[in-house]
Amino acid sequence: MGYDVHITRKEDWFDEDDARIISLDEWKDIVNNDPDMRLDNYAEATTTQGEIIGVKSDGLSVWTKYSGDGKDVNHAWFSFNIDRIVVKNPDDEIISKMLQIAILLKAKVQGDEGEVYLKTTDNRIINDQESVKSTTPNKPWWKF
Repeated sequence: MGYDVHITRKEDWFDEDDARIISLDEWKDIVNNDPDMRLDNYAEATTTQGEIIGVKSDGLSVWTKYSGDGKDVNHAWFSFNIDRIVVKNPDDEIISKMLQIAILLKAKVQGDEGEVYLKTTDNRIINDQESVKSTTPNKPWWKF
């Protein structure tokens, strides 16, 4: 299954607010103007049983400068999904690229559980739930 992280303009990525969508044309414009992105519209992989499976999806793109690109048949796939961009199981390097793209789209980067990802002044990737945890005193719940 995996964990998805979304580039979205919506308050929550799953909201049905049609006015705050990212259009396919906007996404293609971002990809076509970024020399480190490639619009493929198709991806394929080989299963452990040796079967080749493929996915065809308009807007499916790959970040070619990802340090893990091509290692163990790995790629940083960015998938256009109706009104947002989705990456499955991104690491901090990919989330950093997502944050760059979100700035261009006037959007944010949000995980499946609603957490919003941010970059600190020292270039660490955190989410807003982690920043709350790190500033909350370490006390048992009954002593608050």
